[in-house]
Amino acid sequence: MTKLHAPAAERNRAPIADALAEVLPPGPVLEIASGTGMHAAWCGARWPERPWWPTDLDADALASIDAWCDALPNVRAAERLDVTAPVWPLEARGERPAAIFCANMIHIAPWAATLGLMAGAGRLLAAGGVLALYGPFRFEGVFHAESNARFDRSLRARDPRWGVRDLDDVTAAAAEHGLHRAEVRALPANNHVVVFAKP
Repeated sequence: MTKLHAPAAERNRAPIADALAEVLPPGPVLEIASGTGMHAAWCGARWPERPWWPTDLDADALASIDAWCDALPNVRAAERLDVTAPVWPLEARGERPAAIFCANMIHIAPWAATLGLMAGAGRLLAAGGVLALYGPFRFEGVFHAESNARFDRSLRARDPRWGVRDLDDVTAAAAEHGLHRAEVRALPANNHVVVFAKP
């Protein structure tokens, strides 16, 4: 199995995990769009007592996740997940995570992926559960960093359905599924961790 590598994930995994340590409730974490698997490996090693459930849509990513996490008994084998599906595989098995974590997906996917993520989180999370998103955002239609504006333009040039999302739009989508925005934390490189909670 081939380990994929993302330099940004290597740079940002420690501050992301530090933020997650303060906002995640006890219990299993479902990671959406785990990508290379570097975040899953870092968090799985940091919290050996916490079950970590990585997922992705891409077959190469699934293989990479398993390669990164092979030695971590608390990290489950990576599972294919399409967030736009009306029922996710773990739902069909009756499984519920305590929290859901998703890094750098909603801007590199159609808006339908954000809507699917919120719908799935609303179905799966019990009271007290949280959805934690990591990545760049616009705030009330404004980019707070020129680098994020350039990134947004490059994304839209690659696929007009992609782009850095406005936090108000994401918050409204979450609210439709019973999730309220509980916290916004600034992280390095003009990114944020945004926490949505299930009352």
